[in-house]
Amino acid sequence: MKEVLYLAMKKLTVEEFKDFKYYLLEYGSTDQRAQSSRGYPVITQADLENADRRRTVDLIVQTYNQQPLEVTQELLLKVGRGDVVDHLAQSKPGAPMQIDSAATPSAGATGVNTMADGKHFVDKHRIKLIDRVNNIAVILDELLEEDILQQEMYDKIRVLPTSQEKMRELYSGPLKAGGIRCKDKFYSILEKKERYLVDELKEMK
Repeated sequence: MKEVLYLAMKKLTVEEFKDFKYYLLEYGSTDQRAQSSRGYPVITQADLENADRRRTVDLIVQTYNQQPLEVTQELLLKVGRGDVVDHLAQSKPGAPMQIDSAATPSAGATGVNTMADGKHFVDKHRIKLIDRVNNIAVILDELLEEDILQQEMYDKIRVLPTSQEKMRELYSGPLKAGGIRCKDKFYSILEKKERYLVDELKEMK
């Protein structure tokens, strides 16, 4: 069960995960007296403040050990991730989550085809992305949160003086080594943080 819930947590963006923890804290506070009377631990602000995705799953299972799946599904709906709820509903404890074909790497992390003319979107538009991406700090934060970047590489890129240098280092290191999965995740983040640029590049032949 824990592994299934952890896979669900990994599907959330950084902001969605923050919202999920907010609703989890709120959910626990409304039932705090009932939990305490049953002898269950109560999830507190201190518990969640620095909790990563795996620790958050541990807290859910410890606190709601009779219904961790139901609690997780309810909170996922609150953050607008009904698609992840559907995957959870199809999953059984101890089994991997079922992923539909639209979410496989060849279709990109958002279900959009990221390949054109045999090249990935982020490779095809490499020069323009390096030159024009502005929200690189936020993008790096999300790549770190998604385990695409390791802390050492994150720190190395962050200290570079310009956005262009940061992007070049990202391309020459993690994006080159990470393959399709890494590029798909990068693309999905670009769609959120650089929407207008991505839309413009999509229109280019």
